[in-house]
Amino acid sequence: MMDAVLELRYALDTFYFLISGALVMWMAAGFAMLESGLVRAKNTAEILTKNVALYAIACIMYMLMGYNIMYPAEASSLYWSGIDFMLGSDNTLEEMLASDGDIYYSSSSDFFFQVVFVATAMSIVSGAVAERMKLWAFLLFAVVMTGFIYPVQGFWNWGSGFLSESFGYSDYAGSGTVHLCGAAAALAGVIFLGARKGKYASDGSVNAIPGANLPLATLGTFILWLGWFGFNGGSELAVSGLESANNVAKVFVNTNTAAAGGVIAALAVARFMFGKADLTMALNGAIAGLVAITADPLSPGAGWATCIGAIGGALVVFSIVFLDKLKIDDPVGAISAHGTVGIWGVLAVTVSQTGEDSATLLGQSMGVLSIFLWTFVMSSIVWLILKATIGIRVTEEEEYNGVDLSECGLEAYPEFTSSKA
Repeated sequence: MMDAVLELRYALDTFYFLISGALVMWMAAGFAMLESGLVRAKNTAEILTKNVALYAIACIMYMLMGYNIMYPAEASSLYWSGIDFMLGSDNTLEEMLASDGDIYYSSSSDFFFQVVFVATAMSIVSGAVAERMKLWAFLLFAVVMTGFIYPVQGFWNWGSGFLSESFGYSDYAGSGTVHLCGAAAALAGVIFLGARKGKYASDGSVNAIPGANLPLATLGTFILWLGWFGFNGGSELAVSGLESANNVAKVFVNTNTAAAGGVIAALAVARFMFGKADLTMALNGAIAGLVAITADPLSPGAGWATCIGAIGGALVVFSIVFLDKLKIDDPVGAISAHGTVGIWGVLAVTVSQTGEDSATLLGQSMGVLSIFLWTFVMSSIVWLILKATIGIRVTEEEEYNGVDLSECGLEAYPEFTSSKA
């Protein structure tokens, strides 16, 4: 009877892990739709190509290198044998359960859940460097980012590295580990890439460059909102026990209400600053609310979770405007939504948690500093190497005509929209 119960828990937790991973994988579609909606029509096919390719690269590089770097103990079951590949454990069920304590799932499901997280981090870079970066330079950067840069700092937190072990850094589902990491890599890329032609006037004014398809961007935001239930909910790692089931329910509620708070706050701030209800700010407000609560969607009540999301929604508007003043051109607002708000999410943990084992401001600040510096410096080195060798930016003529034609040789809307628009 006991074996049957254990097997049922094992099957249920593994299934939940896999479904959560599938929801996070669906976020790749959300990023693709959001980014393609916020760029001009002449750059749509290229950014869709980037999103499909980066997901494939992330899966392969994390299998070959990343998982072994980030989880060296768990990765013992990930190995090559000639041309045969095996992912899984040869241990008996009892041995696996004993090693995992109260969390029961297969090593294959753990790998799958982790690999979609690294793809999410890389997707953040895609939107920030849109409309002027060479496709193959971006894909080469994705190889290093997903195979090495992301896993190293991921190990510091989730792989029993120095941040979690020595500083008590707490990051439930990755406001810092995933989102700040992706934003830091994006910031480095944008700095070395430069702004789009015509974005900033000589007198210091900022010229708006509207996206081609706001309905698509809105759809992408809702897809991300849905996928985030797997992102945060799956990070509970189990659902078969009474406590874990209650935790998952609470995480879902807090994730949802934080996103709602982010939308309302971003709309209100945009109305105050611009006199209009800016849809793009509302969309980024939803993402900001989700990023903000990701570091700890379990500890706060629904009211405080809403406040955390709302603060994130307000911050993203101010951050987008501030980066524009610095002439840091981010077409989709990714650096602000995932970076600025990611920092807030990590620091907000110190207010959400109570008790002796709660996160400290020192530990959380050390996490923010370590993740940002590591990712920014290493990314800068890679961007510089690419810039000095193959180049990272298309020519001015290619940018004017659209990177769809120069990088992909086709247009996303050939019959409906002029590629010169």
